[in-house]
Amino acid sequence: MSRIDELIRELCPDGVRHVALSEVADYSPTRVDAADLDETTFVGVDNLVAEKGGRVDASYPPNTARLTAYEAGDILLGNIRPYLKKVWRATNEGGCSGDVLAIRIKRETRAEVESEFLYYLLSSDAFFAYNMQHAKGAKMPRGNKAAILNYRIPVPPLEVQREIVRVLDKFSQLEAELEAELEAELEARRAQYEHYRHEVLSSSNGAALTSVGEIVHGVSSGRNKSRSEGGAYPVYGSTGQIGTTNAPAYSGLALLIARVGANAGRVNIVDGEYDVSDNTLVVTPAEAWDVYYAYHQLTNMRLNQYAVGGGQPLVTGKLIKALKVALPDVDEQRRIAGVLDKFDALVNDISIGLPAELAARRKQYDYYRDRLLTFKEAA
Repeated sequence: MSRIDELIRELCPDGVRHVALSEVADYSPTRVDAADLDETTFVGVDNLVAEKGGRVDASYPPNTARLTAYEAGDILLGNIRPYLKKVWRATNEGGCSGDVLAIRIKRETRAEVESEFLYYLLSSDAFFAYNMQHAKGAKMPRGNKAAILNYRIPVPPLEVQREIVRVLDKFSQLEAELEAELEAELEARRAQYEHYRHEVLSSSNGAALTSVGEIVHGVSSGRNKSRSEGGAYPVYGSTGQIGTTNAPAYSGLALLIARVGANAGRVNIVDGEYDVSDNTLVVTPAEAWDVYYAYHQLTNMRLNQYAVGGGQPLVTGKLIKALKVALPDVDEQRRIAGVLDKFDALVNDISIGLPAELAARRKQYDYYRDRLLTFKEAA
Protein backbone atom coordinates (compact mmCIF):
# COMPACT_ATOMS: atom_id res chain seq x y z
CA MET A 1 0.00 0.00 0.00
CA SER A 2 1.35 3.47 -0.88
CA ARG A 3 1.86 6.20 1.67
CA ILE A 4 -1.13 8.06 0.18
CA ASP A 5 -3.37 5.00 0.63
CA GLU A 6 -2.18 4.65 4.22
CA LEU A 7 -2.99 8.28 4.98
CA ILE A 8 -6.44 8.03 3.38
CA ARG A 9 -7.20 4.87 5.32
CA GLU A 10 -6.06 6.51 8.54
CA LEU A 11 -7.40 10.06 8.15
CA CYS A 12 -10.44 9.86 5.88
CA PRO A 13 -11.61 6.24 5.52
CA ASP A 14 -15.23 7.31 4.93
CA GLY A 15 -14.48 9.74 2.12
CA VAL A 16 -13.40 13.30 1.60
CA ARG A 17 -15.31 16.55 1.87
CA HIS A 18 -16.12 18.09 -1.56
CA VAL A 19 -16.91 21.79 -1.81
CA ALA A 20 -17.43 24.47 -4.43
CA LEU A 21 -14.19 26.27 -5.22
CA SER A 22 -15.81 29.47 -3.91
CA GLU A 23 -15.82 28.04 -0.37
CA VAL A 24 -12.04 28.01 -0.19
CA ALA A 25 -10.90 30.51 -2.83
CA ASP A 26 -11.95 33.61 -4.74
CA TYR A 27 -10.65 35.94 -7.45
CA SER A 28 -7.95 38.35 -6.37
CA PRO A 29 -9.54 41.53 -4.95
CA THR A 30 -6.31 43.57 -4.99
CA ARG A 31 -4.98 45.93 -7.66
CA VAL A 32 -1.57 47.11 -8.81
CA ASP A 33 -0.37 50.04 -10.93
CA ALA A 34 0.93 49.11 -14.39
CA ALA A 35 3.88 51.45 -13.80
CA ASP A 36 5.08 49.10 -11.05
CA LEU A 37 5.26 46.08 -13.39
CA ASP A 38 7.87 44.86 -15.86
CA GLU A 39 8.16 41.90 -18.26
CA THR A 40 8.81 39.52 -15.37
CA THR A 41 5.82 40.56 -13.26
CA PHE A 42 3.14 41.38 -15.84
CA VAL A 43 1.15 38.37 -17.02
CA GLY A 44 -1.03 38.69 -20.11
CA VAL A 45 -2.84 35.77 -21.68
CA ASP A 46 -0.25 35.66 -24.48
CA ASN A 47 2.64 34.90 -22.13
CA LEU A 48 0.84 32.05 -20.42
CA VAL A 49 1.97 28.91 -22.21
CA ALA A 50 -0.61 26.45 -23.57
CA GLU A 51 -0.90 22.87 -22.30
CA LYS A 52 -0.02 23.77 -18.71
CA GLY A 53 3.35 25.13 -19.76
CA GLY A 54 3.51 27.89 -17.13
CA ARG A 55 4.55 31.39 -18.21
CA VAL A 56 7.25 33.24 -20.12
CA ASP A 57 8.28 36.89 -19.77
CA ALA A 58 5.87 39.38 -21.34
CA SER A 59 6.81 40.85 -24.72
CA TYR A 60 4.53 43.89 -24.46
CA PRO A 61 3.48 46.22 -21.60
CA PRO A 62 0.00 46.41 -20.03
CA ASN A 63 -2.56 48.52 -21.89
CA THR A 64 -4.38 49.72 -18.76
CA ALA A 65 -3.16 51.81 -15.84
CA ARG A 66 -4.50 49.53 -13.09
CA LEU A 67 -4.52 45.73 -13.14
CA THR A 68 -5.53 42.81 -10.99
CA ALA A 69 -2.69 41.99 -8.61
CA TYR A 70 -1.53 38.46 -7.96
CA GLU A 71 0.55 37.02 -5.12
CA ALA A 72 2.92 34.09 -4.86
CA GLY A 73 0.76 30.98 -4.62
CA ASP A 74 -2.17 32.36 -6.62
CA ILE A 75 -3.36 30.22 -9.54
CA LEU A 76 -3.48 32.17 -12.81
CA LEU A 77 -5.78 30.93 -15.57
CA GLY A 78 -5.95 32.11 -19.16
CA ASN A 79 -9.63 32.94 -19.59
CA ILE A 80 -9.71 33.11 -23.41
CA ARG A 81 -10.11 29.77 -25.21
CA PRO A 82 -9.95 27.57 -22.09
CA TYR A 83 -9.17 24.53 -24.28
CA LEU A 84 -5.61 25.90 -24.58
CA LYS A 85 -5.12 24.89 -20.92
CA LYS A 86 -3.13 27.94 -19.85
CA VAL A 87 -2.40 27.81 -16.12
CA TRP A 88 0.43 28.88 -13.84
CA ARG A 89 1.01 28.84 -10.09
CA ALA A 90 2.55 32.22 -9.32
CA THR A 91 6.00 32.23 -7.75
CA ASN A 92 6.18 36.01 -7.33
CA GLU A 93 3.98 39.09 -6.98
CA GLY A 94 2.74 41.02 -9.99
CA GLY A 95 -0.26 42.00 -12.04
CA CYS A 96 -2.31 40.35 -14.78
CA SER A 97 -4.52 41.48 -17.64
CA GLY A 98 -8.28 41.17 -17.67
CA ASP A 99 -8.02 38.00 -19.76
CA VAL A 100 -6.20 36.24 -16.92
CA LEU A 101 -7.98 35.11 -13.75
CA ALA A 102 -6.01 35.17 -10.49
CA ILE A 103 -7.52 32.64 -8.06
CA ARG A 104 -6.45 33.13 -4.44
CA ILE A 105 -7.09 30.87 -1.47
CA LYS A 106 -9.06 32.73 1.17
CA ARG A 107 -7.13 33.73 4.26
CA GLU A 108 -9.55 31.85 6.52
CA THR A 109 -9.16 28.58 4.58
CA ARG A 110 -5.39 28.57 4.08
CA ALA A 111 -5.11 26.06 6.91
CA GLU A 112 -7.32 23.70 4.91
CA VAL A 113 -5.99 23.92 1.34
CA GLU A 114 -2.42 23.86 0.07
CA SER A 115 -1.76 26.18 -2.88
CA GLU A 116 0.24 23.47 -4.69
CA PHE A 117 -2.63 21.00 -4.27
CA LEU A 118 -5.15 23.52 -5.64
CA TYR A 119 -2.85 24.10 -8.62
CA TYR A 120 -2.93 20.40 -9.49
CA LEU A 121 -6.72 20.35 -9.21
CA LEU A 122 -7.09 23.38 -11.50
CA SER A 123 -4.58 22.07 -14.03
CA SER A 124 -6.36 18.74 -14.38
CA ASP A 125 -8.07 17.72 -17.60
CA ALA A 126 -11.29 17.31 -15.62
CA PHE A 127 -11.25 21.01 -14.69
CA PHE A 128 -10.50 22.18 -18.23
CA ALA A 129 -13.28 19.99 -19.61
CA TYR A 130 -15.66 21.55 -17.08
CA ASN A 131 -14.43 25.05 -17.93
CA MET A 132 -15.02 24.52 -21.66
CA GLN A 133 -18.45 23.05 -20.99
CA HIS A 134 -19.49 26.28 -19.27
CA ALA A 135 -17.53 28.70 -21.50
CA LYS A 136 -19.33 31.55 -23.26
CA GLY A 137 -18.99 32.39 -26.95
CA ALA A 138 -18.22 30.34 -30.05
CA LYS A 139 -15.53 32.15 -32.03
CA MET A 140 -13.50 33.19 -28.97
CA PRO A 141 -14.87 31.24 -25.96
CA ARG A 142 -14.23 32.64 -22.50
CA GLY A 143 -14.40 30.88 -19.19
CA ASN A 144 -17.51 31.57 -17.13
CA LYS A 145 -16.20 33.18 -13.94
CA ALA A 146 -19.24 32.22 -11.89
CA ALA A 147 -19.17 28.62 -13.12
CA ILE A 148 -15.45 28.33 -12.32
CA LEU A 149 -16.13 29.23 -8.70
CA ASN A 150 -18.88 26.58 -8.64
CA TYR A 151 -16.43 23.84 -9.67
CA ARG A 152 -16.42 21.19 -6.96
CA ILE A 153 -13.10 20.12 -5.53
CA PRO A 154 -12.08 17.55 -2.92
CA VAL A 155 -10.52 18.84 0.30
CA PRO A 156 -8.66 15.92 1.89
CA PRO A 157 -6.63 16.40 5.10
CA LEU A 158 -3.49 18.50 4.67
CA GLU A 159 -1.23 15.47 5.19
CA VAL A 160 -2.88 13.79 2.18
CA GLN A 161 -2.64 16.95 0.08
CA ARG A 162 1.06 17.35 0.86
CA GLU A 163 1.87 13.74 0.05
CA ILE A 164 0.00 13.97 -3.27
CA VAL A 165 1.87 17.19 -4.12
CA ARG A 166 5.19 15.53 -3.22
CA VAL A 167 4.45 12.55 -5.47
CA LEU A 168 3.17 14.65 -8.36
CA ASP A 169 6.10 17.06 -8.11
CA LYS A 170 8.51 14.14 -8.31
CA PHE A 171 6.56 12.55 -11.13
CA SER A 172 6.47 15.88 -12.98
CA GLN A 173 10.23 16.23 -12.66
CA LEU A 174 10.84 12.73 -14.00
CA GLU A 175 8.31 13.35 -16.77
CA ALA A 176 10.02 16.61 -17.73
CA GLU A 177 13.41 14.89 -17.90
CA LEU A 178 12.07 12.06 -20.05
CA GLU A 179 10.21 14.48 -22.31
CA ALA A 180 13.34 16.59 -22.70
CA GLU A 181 15.27 13.51 -23.83
CA LEU A 182 12.55 12.44 -26.23
CA GLU A 183 12.10 15.95 -27.62
CA ALA A 184 15.85 16.26 -28.18
CA GLU A 185 15.83 12.97 -30.05
CA LEU A 186 12.76 14.01 -32.02
CA GLU A 187 14.38 17.33 -32.94
CA ALA A 188 17.46 15.46 -34.16
CA ARG A 189 15.24 13.18 -36.27
CA ARG A 190 13.45 16.18 -37.76
CA ALA A 191 16.74 17.85 -38.63
CA GLN A 192 17.83 14.59 -40.26
CA TYR A 193 14.55 14.47 -42.19
CA GLU A 194 14.89 18.07 -43.39
CA HIS A 195 18.41 17.32 -44.61
CA TYR A 196 17.19 14.16 -46.38
CA ARG A 197 14.24 16.03 -47.92
CA HIS A 198 16.58 18.71 -49.23
CA GLU A 199 18.86 16.08 -50.76
CA VAL A 200 15.98 14.17 -52.38
CA LEU A 201 14.41 17.29 -53.85
CA SER A 202 17.80 18.50 -55.07
CA SER A 203 17.99 15.38 -57.23
CA SER A 204 15.28 16.92 -59.44
CA ASN A 205 17.04 20.25 -59.83
CA GLY A 206 18.08 19.29 -63.35
CA ALA A 207 14.47 19.58 -64.45
CA ALA A 208 13.29 22.73 -66.20
CA LEU A 209 12.33 25.64 -63.95
CA THR A 210 8.72 26.78 -64.07
CA SER A 211 7.03 29.67 -62.29
CA VAL A 212 4.38 28.63 -59.79
CA GLY A 213 1.84 30.86 -61.52
CA GLU A 214 2.01 28.63 -64.61
CA ILE A 215 1.24 25.38 -62.78
CA VAL A 216 -1.59 26.36 -60.43
CA HIS A 217 -5.30 26.89 -60.98
CA GLY A 218 -5.11 29.84 -58.64
CA VAL A 219 -3.64 31.49 -55.55
CA SER A 220 -6.17 33.36 -53.43
CA SER A 221 -6.67 34.49 -49.87
CA GLY A 222 -9.19 32.74 -47.64
CA ARG A 223 -12.12 34.82 -46.46
CA ASN A 224 -13.54 33.13 -43.40
CA LYS A 225 -13.98 35.35 -40.35
CA SER A 226 -16.74 33.51 -38.49
CA ARG A 227 -16.86 30.08 -36.87
CA SER A 228 -19.64 27.80 -35.66
CA GLU A 229 -19.17 25.86 -32.46
CA GLY A 230 -19.58 22.17 -33.29
CA GLY A 231 -19.76 22.84 -37.04
CA ALA A 232 -19.52 19.91 -39.45
CA TYR A 233 -16.52 21.22 -41.44
CA PRO A 234 -13.09 22.46 -40.38
CA VAL A 235 -11.86 26.03 -40.70
CA TYR A 236 -8.13 26.24 -41.36
CA GLY A 237 -5.78 29.08 -40.52
CA SER A 238 -2.04 29.66 -40.50
CA THR A 239 -1.37 26.97 -37.88
CA GLY A 240 -3.85 24.29 -38.95
CA GLN A 241 -7.48 23.83 -37.90
CA ILE A 242 -8.70 26.79 -35.85
CA GLY A 243 -12.43 26.14 -35.69
CA THR A 244 -15.45 24.73 -37.50
CA THR A 245 -18.21 25.92 -39.80
CA ASN A 246 -21.42 24.65 -41.35
CA ALA A 247 -20.81 26.50 -44.61
CA PRO A 248 -17.61 25.25 -46.30
CA ALA A 249 -16.28 27.44 -49.12
CA TYR A 250 -13.66 25.03 -50.50
CA SER A 251 -13.35 21.36 -51.40
CA GLY A 252 -10.63 19.03 -52.65
CA LEU A 253 -6.88 18.85 -52.28
CA ALA A 254 -5.13 22.18 -51.83
CA LEU A 255 -2.13 23.79 -50.20
CA LEU A 256 -2.55 26.43 -47.53
CA ILE A 257 0.20 28.98 -46.95
CA ALA A 258 0.21 31.25 -43.91
CA ARG A 259 0.03 34.75 -45.29
CA VAL A 260 0.88 37.02 -42.36
CA GLY A 261 2.53 37.07 -38.93
CA ALA A 262 5.04 34.84 -37.20
CA ASN A 263 3.89 31.78 -39.18
CA ALA A 264 4.08 33.52 -42.58
CA GLY A 265 5.20 31.00 -45.21
CA ARG A 266 4.14 27.89 -43.30
CA VAL A 267 2.66 25.27 -45.68
CA ASN A 268 -0.13 22.79 -44.92
CA ILE A 269 -2.03 20.36 -47.13
CA VAL A 270 -5.81 19.86 -46.83
CA ASP A 271 -8.56 17.80 -48.43
CA GLY A 272 -12.32 17.32 -48.19
CA GLU A 273 -14.70 20.23 -47.56
CA TYR A 274 -13.49 23.15 -45.46
CA ASP A 275 -13.15 26.89 -45.12
CA VAL A 276 -10.02 29.04 -44.81
CA SER A 277 -9.34 32.11 -42.67
CA ASP A 278 -8.42 35.44 -44.21
CA ASN A 279 -4.79 35.23 -43.01
CA THR A 280 -4.07 32.21 -45.21
CA LEU A 281 -3.46 31.71 -48.95
CA VAL A 282 -5.16 28.87 -50.82
CA VAL A 283 -3.03 27.32 -53.58
CA THR A 284 -4.57 24.75 -55.97
CA PRO A 285 -1.87 23.05 -58.10
CA ALA A 286 -2.76 22.06 -61.66
CA GLU A 287 -2.37 18.49 -62.95
CA ALA A 288 1.27 19.03 -63.94
CA TRP A 289 2.27 19.72 -60.32
CA ASP A 290 1.48 16.87 -57.94
CA VAL A 291 0.00 18.42 -54.81
CA TYR A 292 2.01 16.23 -52.41
CA TYR A 293 5.25 16.95 -54.26
CA ALA A 294 4.33 20.65 -54.26
CA TYR A 295 3.81 20.51 -50.49
CA HIS A 296 7.29 19.08 -49.88
CA GLN A 297 8.86 21.40 -52.44
CA LEU A 298 7.39 24.60 -51.00
CA THR A 299 8.08 23.52 -47.43
CA ASN A 300 11.71 22.87 -48.36
CA MET A 301 11.95 26.36 -49.89
CA ARG A 302 11.29 27.98 -46.46
CA LEU A 303 8.88 30.57 -47.80
CA ASN A 304 9.24 32.75 -44.70
CA GLN A 305 12.53 34.00 -46.16
CA TYR A 306 10.52 35.76 -48.89
CA ALA A 307 8.19 37.56 -46.48
CA VAL A 308 8.10 41.33 -46.72
CA GLY A 309 7.45 43.84 -43.97
CA GLY A 310 9.08 44.36 -40.61
CA GLY A 311 6.98 43.84 -37.50
CA GLN A 312 4.29 41.93 -39.42
CA PRO A 313 5.89 39.65 -42.07
CA LEU A 314 3.71 39.14 -45.15
CA VAL A 315 3.75 36.50 -47.88
CA THR A 316 1.68 37.59 -50.89
CA GLY A 317 -0.05 35.62 -53.63
CA LYS A 318 1.91 37.60 -56.22
CA LEU A 319 5.16 36.50 -54.60
CA ILE A 320 4.10 32.84 -54.57
CA LYS A 321 3.14 32.93 -58.27
CA ALA A 322 6.53 34.40 -59.18
CA LEU A 323 8.54 31.64 -57.48
CA LYS A 324 10.48 29.30 -59.78
CA VAL A 325 10.39 25.56 -59.07
CA ALA A 326 12.02 22.54 -60.71
CA LEU A 327 9.34 20.44 -62.39
CA PRO A 328 10.23 16.82 -63.25
CA ASP A 329 7.55 14.66 -64.89
CA VAL A 330 4.53 13.83 -62.75
CA ASP A 331 5.50 10.17 -62.19
CA GLU A 332 8.86 11.25 -60.77
CA GLN A 333 7.12 13.86 -58.61
CA ARG A 334 4.83 11.18 -57.18
CA ARG A 335 7.74 8.82 -56.51
CA ILE A 336 9.65 11.49 -54.59
CA ALA A 337 6.56 12.59 -52.68
CA GLY A 338 5.82 8.97 -51.69
CA VAL A 339 9.32 8.52 -50.26
CA LEU A 340 9.14 11.79 -48.32
CA ASP A 341 5.63 11.06 -47.03
CA LYS A 342 6.88 7.84 -45.41
CA PHE A 343 9.84 9.58 -43.78
CA ASP A 344 7.61 12.45 -42.67
CA ALA A 345 5.21 10.00 -41.01
CA LEU A 346 8.02 8.35 -39.07
CA VAL A 347 9.06 11.70 -37.66
CA ASN A 348 5.77 13.53 -37.22
CA ASP A 349 2.87 11.06 -37.17
CA ILE A 350 1.52 11.06 -33.62
CA SER A 351 0.51 7.39 -33.92
CA ILE A 352 4.00 5.97 -34.49
CA GLY A 353 7.61 6.41 -33.50
CA LEU A 354 8.98 8.95 -31.04
CA PRO A 355 5.97 11.31 -31.15
CA ALA A 356 3.79 8.38 -30.08
CA GLU A 357 6.11 7.62 -27.17
CA LEU A 358 6.07 11.25 -26.12
CA ALA A 359 2.26 11.37 -26.33
CA ALA A 360 2.02 8.12 -24.35
CA ARG A 361 4.19 9.55 -21.57
CA ARG A 362 1.96 12.61 -21.30
CA LYS A 363 -1.19 10.51 -21.32
CA GLN A 364 0.25 8.25 -18.62
CA TYR A 365 1.03 11.25 -16.42
CA ASP A 366 -2.42 12.79 -16.91
CA TYR A 367 -4.08 9.48 -16.02
CA TYR A 368 -1.92 9.01 -12.93
CA ARG A 369 -2.50 12.58 -11.76
CA ASP A 370 -6.27 12.37 -12.25
CA ARG A 371 -6.39 9.16 -10.23
CA LEU A 372 -4.49 10.74 -7.35
CA LEU A 373 -6.87 13.71 -7.37
CA THR A 374 -10.04 11.60 -7.33
CA PHE A 375 -11.60 10.88 -3.94
CA LYS A 376 -14.75 9.25 -2.71
CA GLU A 377 -17.03 11.98 -1.42
CA ALA A 378 -17.96 11.78 2.22
CA ALA A 379 -21.63 11.40 3.04
